[in-house]
Amino acid sequence: MAIYPPIDGSRWFLILRMCAAVLLLPLATALAVPMHNDPNGFEGIPWGASFSESETFVKVEDAGRVQTYELKTATRTLGPAAVDSMKFSTIDGQFARVMVRYSGKDTHDRILSYLQQQFGPLDQTPGQIAGGAVKFFNWQGADSAIILRYDLRTSQGVIFFESEAFRVKLNEGNSSSNF
Repeated sequence: MAIYPPIDGSRWFLILRMCAAVLLLPLATALAVPMHNDPNGFEGIPWGASFSESETFVKVEDAGRVQTYELKTATRTLGPAAVDSMKFSTIDGQFARVMVRYSGKDTHDRILSYLQQQFGPLDQTPGQIAGGAVKFFNWQGADSAIILRYDLRTSQGVIFFESEAFRVKLNEGNSSSNF
């Protein structure tokens, strides 16, 4: 009979988080709205395009395989709303993700309306959008995914526009180990 050492509190917490992530992943996918008009990129830049510093973009982070760029202009907008930041990420030099941060309920409402006009209406059936202080909205296309997270307490939002083809590579990031 094998005797295993006791698991300390931090390991239990890690195990609990991993189990919760595995159980909630299908739920998040199930709540995604099928995307109309998949852009296969972001604002005219196709996923997989070569990306580097230019007159429009400046590199702000170099994390090995993953590079992050920002717009050089001070004005950043998404549809009809000004946003706080817009970061463009590449993996192995290929365009793969945009992260947009914004503040304020009015901005959130304008962005949410814009995204629904562009990519399809959300399912407003009671129970389809989780209650609580943090709201998640997802659009899923064949080539792109859009994930919006909005915190009602802080009025802060973040949106990820991601390439489906590069999602796994981005999550691996700089990992050199292959499991």
